[in-house]
Amino acid sequence: MPRQSFDLSGRTALVTGAGQGVGAEIARTLAAHGARVAINDFVRDRAEGVATAIGSDGGEALAVQADVGDRDSVAGIVSRIEESFGSIDILVNNAGNAGPDGEMPRVDFWKTDRAEWDRYFHVNLFGVMNCAHAVTGGMVARGWGRVITIVSDAGRTGEQGHEAYSAAKAGAAGFSRALARSLGRYGVTVNSISLSNIARPDAAPTTEQQVLLKQMLSRYIVRRQGRPNDIAPLVLLLASDAGEWITGQNYPVNGGFSLAL
Repeated sequence: MPRQSFDLSGRTALVTGAGQGVGAEIARTLAAHGARVAINDFVRDRAEGVATAIGSDGGEALAVQADVGDRDSVAGIVSRIEESFGSIDILVNNAGNAGPDGEMPRVDFWKTDRAEWDRYFHVNLFGVMNCAHAVTGGMVARGWGRVITIVSDAGRTGEQGHEAYSAAKAGAAGFSRALARSLGRYGVTVNSISLSNIARPDAAPTTEQQVLLKQMLSRYIVRRQGRPNDIAPLVLLLASDAGEWITGQNYPVNGGFSLAL
């Protein structure tokens, strides 16, 4: 395949939740292939750190702080990105989990309350919809665009104790499939990527967590946790001209935790 198929020069990408982990690696990968990248995170310092690192490597990046679950905040950062970089060509919806605090305790569903459900839907579903709503009209008008949403195997197979999270991720995958049907005729592709457990190099596991991790990994065909650089290459493919005939799909990148036809 010609190398230029992965060249994103002249394209502008917005990556949400990109201040660390998978999102940061995706942002760095897109920038390394020529894209101007807007780094969104709820925590401004994290976004600025990634943007500075990309700039030091010779790329173009802009830090934009926002809560993607807030529609007005999303509209604000989209306006800022367009003023700085021009129209947004690539949207990577990576922001997820439980929102800013990141805590995801495993709780019996019948013991939860509505407020706990809301924080999962706020970022994992409504955040995805807010960002897509803000940028896809411009993609349609220009006849080119890419929307890639990071979801979870919890949305494909269900996860005990994380019912609301599973529902929100399944909703985001379903939204992506529906949006793909609407936008394909305009040269805009929409896909999602389902992740399983991803290592957090900044967090040392306790002894108890190590035992639980070993038990969990016994269910994986490739018996290790995922890494951010396991995901970024697929995002690059889907974001590039090389992926122009791929749309409406959900790709599990999960070490074989679950299998899909």
